[in-house]
Amino acid sequence: MPKVQVVNIAGEPVEEIEISAEIFGVEPNTVVMHTAAEAQRANARQGTHSTLGRSEVRGGGRKPWRQKGTGRARAGTSRSPLWRGGGVIFGPKPRSYRKALPRKVKRLALCSALSGKLREGNCIIVDKLTFETPRTKDMLQVLGALGVTVKALLVLDGRADNVRLSARNLPAVGTVRAESLNILDVLKHDVLIFTKDAIVRTEEVLGNA
Repeated sequence: MPKVQVVNIAGEPVEEIEISAEIFGVEPNTVVMHTAAEAQRANARQGTHSTLGRSEVRGGGRKPWRQKGTGRARAGTSRSPLWRGGGVIFGPKPRSYRKALPRKVKRLALCSALSGKLREGNCIIVDKLTFETPRTKDMLQVLGALGVTVKALLVLDGRADNVRLSARNLPAVGTVRAESLNILDVLKHDVLIFTKDAIVRTEEVLGNA
């Protein structure tokens, strides 16, 4: 099992812990990561878009003018897609964009992303992260002590409401519970900040996946 350093919120080393090589030490599979990310984005789509076709637009039941003798092109309805106010040709209709992926593929994608972050040195583990009251200033101090100046994702064990509220006003900082960690959150943030308990919880969740 690989060993990683644990720091406190002041950025000072406090201990070393062993983490699971099956989760944080796999060879990153970029193809699987891309597939899982695309599936998650597709599954987030509501698919409720809808347009009215020619037969669904209100009105247009009467023939606009007679067939012959006017010098104009023949027309059978004023709701033709060629006319303003007419129907839409081949417009979108409600549909499901859902893409199903095997559970093992999702797990491999997430483990690949986590392993890649650790390998690049973009994974920080703190012994604990708690605030007595929610304050954005306190969160900025912690990030500064940890040397984080890029987009960061805080992976927490439990709700940790004060931590979540302290980070809410920072556009470059996201929070997620360990059991809700997903491929998109990992990929769109540059640095992952785990609490020590969150590492344990992540290994429990992915170990049973």
